[in-house]
Amino acid sequence: MNYGINLPLKEKQKILITTGIYPPKIGGPAQYAKNLKEAFEKRGYSIKIETYNLEYKMPTGIRHLYFFFKILPNVIWSDVIFSLDTFSVGLPTVLASKIFSKKCIIRMGGDFLWEQYVERTKRKALLRNFYNTEKENFTIKEKIIFALTKWTLTNVSHIIFSTDWQRQIFIKVYDLNVQKTSIVENYYGPKQSDNNFESKVFVASARNLAWKNFDILEKVFKKVEEKNNEVFLFTKNLPYQEFINKMKNAYAVILVSLGDISPNMILDAIKLNRPFICTKEVGIYERIKEAGVFVDPLDEKEIEEAVLNLLTGEGYKKVKEKVQNFNFVHTWDEIAEEFLITSNNLKK
Repeated sequence: MNYGINLPLKEKQKILITTGIYPPKIGGPAQYAKNLKEAFEKRGYSIKIETYNLEYKMPTGIRHLYFFFKILPNVIWSDVIFSLDTFSVGLPTVLASKIFSKKCIIRMGGDFLWEQYVERTKRKALLRNFYNTEKENFTIKEKIIFALTKWTLTNVSHIIFSTDWQRQIFIKVYDLNVQKTSIVENYYGPKQSDNNFESKVFVASARNLAWKNFDILEKVFKKVEEKNNEVFLFTKNLPYQEFINKMKNAYAVILVSLGDISPNMILDAIKLNRPFICTKEVGIYERIKEAGVFVDPLDEKEIEEAVLNLLTGEGYKKVKEKVQNFNFVHTWDEIAEEFLITSNNLKK
C-alpha cells in the first residue's frame, strides 16, 4: 500500500517518540515503540526516543516534571512528536509541545486511570462501564489524574486510537472533538507458524494486575485441573522472543481481563495459529470475532465451559480452524504511513 508520502530525505520530518517503556523493558508498548521507530527509519526519517529511566523511582508529579525538562531539547529539535501514552509521558509531552508550538499526536494505549483505580480498589469494574459506575468513588488523586488527562487530550494536536470501541468511550467521557481523532489499527502480522501443541499448556502471561483478572482465571483452572491433570496454566512473564517461543508450541492462549483495547497476546496467538479464549471486553472484537472464543470475564462458569470445550478433540479442531482462517494483515509499514498521513494533515 502506498500513501504517497515517500518524500525526499531533505523534506522528511524529524520525529520524536515518547514512550513510558522501551526495550529492553518487556511489554506491548515497548514493542510498539521499537517497531514504529524502525518503520520510520526505513523511510529515512530522523528519529529520537525519550522514555522513562530514573522516573520509575520517582513519585507521580515529580517524575512528570523531570520527564518534561528531560525531553525539552528533543522537543525543540523535532518537527512532530508521537506520544505512545496519555498520562505518564503524554501529559509532559503535550505541555512541552504547546510551549514550543510543535505538532503532537497521542497514540492511545490503555486507560491509566482505570488501571490504577482497579488496582487500588480490587473492584471488578469493566472498562466500558468504569466512568459511569465508579467516578463518584475517585480519590482526590484520581480526580486530579482525570482532570489532567482531560487537559492533555483537549490540548494535544490529534489523538490516534487503535479501536473505535475505545474512541467512543473516550469521546463521551472526556468530551473530545471527534474531528481531532482517527483510527490506526494495531499490528496484525502475517502467519509465522502452525505447530502442533507439545502439551496442554494454556498461556496467560501478563502483568500481575487486578484488571487482568487472574484470581478468577486461577479459580477456573483449579477446577479444570481436577478433571484433567494434563492441563497447566502458564502465567510467567518472559522476554518477548522467549514468550513467542513458548506460545508457538502451547495448546492455547487465554485472556480474561476486565477490558483490553488491542491485546498483543491475542494478536501474537493469531499469527502463530494458536487457538484462543478471549474476554468479550475487548476493543478488537469486531475485527477478530470469527477467529476465537469469547467469554464474559466475570462469569467463572462460562470461562470454565470454554476451557473444557477446548480440551475436547472436536472443540479444539473447530477453534483451531477459526484462527487458521483469519488472514487479515496490517504491517508496521502501513501503521507508520498512517501516522505520517495524520501528521502531514495537521497544522501546528
